[in-house]
Amino acid sequence: MTNVTRRGFLGTAALAGVAGAGVVGTQAAGAGVALADTGTSAAGRGGGPGAGGVGPDDPRYADLMLRGQNRRFAGQPERIEVVRSTEDVARAVEKAARSGRRVAVRGGGHCFENFVDNSDVQVVVDMSALSEVTWDHRRGAFTVGAGATLEQVYKALLFGWGVTVPGGGCLSVGVGGHFSGGGYGPLSRLHGSVVDHLYGVEVVVVDRSGHARPVVATREPGDPHRDLWWAHTGGGGGNFGVVTRYFLRSHGAAGNDPTRALPRPPATLLSAFVAWDWKAVTAESFAHTMANYFSWYEKHAGADSPYASLYAPFLIPTSAADGFLLSTQFDGTLPDAKARLTAFHEAIVDGVSPRPYVGEPTEGPFLNMTLTRSIAETPQPGRGKYKAAYLRRGYTPAQVATIHRHLTDPGYRNPESLALFVPYGGKVNTVDPAATATAQRSSIMKVVYASSWTDPARDEQEVDWARRIYRDVYAETGGVPAPNAANDGSYINYPDRDLADPGWNTSGVPWHTLYYKGNYPRLQRIKAHYDPRGVFGHELGIQPAR
Repeated sequence: MTNVTRRGFLGTAALAGVAGAGVVGTQAAGAGVALADTGTSAAGRGGGPGAGGVGPDDPRYADLMLRGQNRRFAGQPERIEVVRSTEDVARAVEKAARSGRRVAVRGGGHCFENFVDNSDVQVVVDMSALSEVTWDHRRGAFTVGAGATLEQVYKALLFGWGVTVPGGGCLSVGVGGHFSGGGYGPLSRLHGSVVDHLYGVEVVVVDRSGHARPVVATREPGDPHRDLWWAHTGGGGGNFGVVTRYFLRSHGAAGNDPTRALPRPPATLLSAFVAWDWKAVTAESFAHTMANYFSWYEKHAGADSPYASLYAPFLIPTSAADGFLLSTQFDGTLPDAKARLTAFHEAIVDGVSPRPYVGEPTEGPFLNMTLTRSIAETPQPGRGKYKAAYLRRGYTPAQVATIHRHLTDPGYRNPESLALFVPYGGKVNTVDPAATATAQRSSIMKVVYASSWTDPARDEQEVDWARRIYRDVYAETGGVPAPNAANDGSYINYPDRDLADPGWNTSGVPWHTLYYKGNYPRLQRIKAHYDPRGVFGHELGIQPAR
């Protein structure tokens, strides 16, 4: 059995929270708008005490600025608008439409790029106070404030009604960007993407005259704003307006019983792990392991698989760490659940020498296990660069060898940087690519290459590592996962400005095709209709049709 030290395992196990969590559920939220400078602070405006503008002299300012979770980026806006109601948002956005200050919208603070923390942003609209989760009897749907975090939503839905949504596992991620970008997580192979349960959305939009108003758009066929709902089923945050509320109800749910409106999670989860010692891993055993992993998920990609509830992200940090980890969870209520999970572990380690350590499964209640496997918000986040892709099938041996070469590069010794493979597909792939803005509906896996560090002096070296491993893995398709039989582009909630840089994307495939494929022209038309003044946008924002 592989000898995994306690320090090494704990370090890798900490990354397991990312697999069940952080990288899985991050969001892209940000909007470029303009805001009039009224010189007022307006505490309590529109929503009770505490709402209003917060300037640099306010003691709250520093804490609000530190809500951004990627310390690579920093801004110093003139004001942070702490909104507490839809009316507050509409007021701020209307001012924005009538002047020239640039503004960004912050939900949970987990944007991977500088769409919010940017020196050009003069005003930040902070949505964190809009976090209520309720049942709307009139619409027969749950309402979720766009400033809520996933932890708040999971607890409210489960404790109040015994239901959940198949979102990400990073507890502090905000739903504002996560939902609109096509959020997914540990239950997505079983229940689909979050947007497959999105009934409607309330969005503050701006018309050609500069007037801001809230619009409720639903998936009902006769809804005149149905296109606006569709745009928020994967179009990403910061493009069409400011989302203030989401309405959640699964397709086929009828009546006014909230306990039947969304999926019920497994009552219990089985959780385990498989751990490898880098010192015992050769290029050959690494390749064999990855072949086993890809082969298994290719075989069990269907929604009808008895393993649809199995979530097994593979976290592989560089060899500067002691080892790497396969973290698993499975519906504990299924017949022979433990035997099935054991069979999966055996399939992954089959023929691998030396044999890695296979942990004994533990069982616990759904939410407790979910929270245990997740990562709570840290007050001291680091710096990071992230690059992502969808896989329609496993990597080739040459690509696996490239990954191994970069992970074991003796010239790069950062134990916090990694390749992360996240299971996908299942129920997600039963939806037509045009039915929602989430176009990737034939993938079996997502992959993320992440470099993490704390010292600003290492920025160039760390970003370069992430760029080079990604470019080399996709060398045959221009340095990016250009859609073909093996690749299916990238994920807008993991935004990557390099995809729009011809120096790093030499494929000839534009960034918007990598994110949206054939759905981009429709998104452009919706953008032109609902944001005719171009109030909202960011560096990877949707451009209106011309």
